[in-house]
Amino acid sequence: MRLPGYYTSGQFAKMAQVSVRTIRFYDKQNILKPSHVNASGARFYSDEDFARLQQILLLKYLGFSLDDIRTITIADTDYHILLNSLNLQQKLVQDRIEQMQLVEKAIGDTRAALETDHHVDWSRMLNLIHLTNMEKSLKTQYQNATNISARIRLHRLYAQNKQGWFPWIYKHCHIQSGMHILEIGCGNGALWTENIDQIPKQCTIILSDISEGMLRDARRALGAQADSVFQFEAFDCHQIPYAEDSFDLILANHVLFYCKDIPAVLSEVRRVLKPGGRFICSTYGRAHMQEISRLVEEFDSRITLSADKLYDKFGLENGPVLLQPYFSHITMQMYEDFLLVDAPEPLIEYILSCHGNQNQYILDRYNEFRLFVEKQTKRKFRITKAAGIFICQK
Repeated sequence: MRLPGYYTSGQFAKMAQVSVRTIRFYDKQNILKPSHVNASGARFYSDEDFARLQQILLLKYLGFSLDDIRTITIADTDYHILLNSLNLQQKLVQDRIEQMQLVEKAIGDTRAALETDHHVDWSRMLNLIHLTNMEKSLKTQYQNATNISARIRLHRLYAQNKQGWFPWIYKHCHIQSGMHILEIGCGNGALWTENIDQIPKQCTIILSDISEGMLRDARRALGAQADSVFQFEAFDCHQIPYAEDSFDLILANHVLFYCKDIPAVLSEVRRVLKPGGRFICSTYGRAHMQEISRLVEEFDSRITLSADKLYDKFGLENGPVLLQPYFSHITMQMYEDFLLVDAPEPLIEYILSCHGNQNQYILDRYNEFRLFVEKQTKRKFRITKAAGIFICQK
């Protein structure tokens, strides 16, 4: 017996022009559950289910995996999360295009060599295999870059200090023409994109990060300036691949507290810094963004946004003690600011980008969580910022 306003699995599949087997597969994968199951086990779907199926098919066509689709919440109010996911997918597509261009060239070179020399160059064939395997690491790299963008966005939208964080840091750099500069952990290059018009000519600026995906983001964001002023190098800052006394200025923006061996990194920074050169590193203190942690814990006490208290590893409170063995003169500058958030989506986006266990407890209760955050932001949610920089001289 057909329920009014519902479709059988067969009718539902026919409407969407997919097989019943596909509908059953999405059910088993917990991607699209039927709205009603009767006593005999027959499944029935609604118009809302059909809209959801259309979204699933579109995301699948765009290249998202089933795991991606399962965790993407798609409702009219969730456009920030969907937009981030689409941005990630677009970057992956751009990389696939660049990758396939490299593969095409490698195939052409291999063909030409084979036609000329009449034998197979196996090392060239191995390079082809490596090129086609590159894709496996792209998503993780870009997911990291997307998370950084979500965190920067919250500050950009709601910071009360009219001088943004990156212009403030740049002001303290005192960059002059001819300087040789290294940034470790450059992320998406926001320090430079936000100050691009102020960079003096004839500077050499090396942007480094452990993530190739972030370096690609930075290169694309800098556009035409990328090749004329900047160099991009992927390496671990525990071993900086440059000679002693190479740089006038080294920057590390919210990087040191992620390092496994901070003394080793500081020793490397000192080694490659010129005598009299400066090292500028930023961090935050115990009070930084503490209201967000309290917010999620109030929603579910099991949520921890970060397994490590990063300010205990390298923060405003203990930074001078950690830096002192490596630098002759250290000063601290505080960035005076706070956030006033009046909309839930950017704050939720920030929370979901954190390194803790929040997704485990929020995604299944997303609508409930959104209503909870919306209630808090209706009266403007105030968030403390306790961030600053250490300016160190060799």
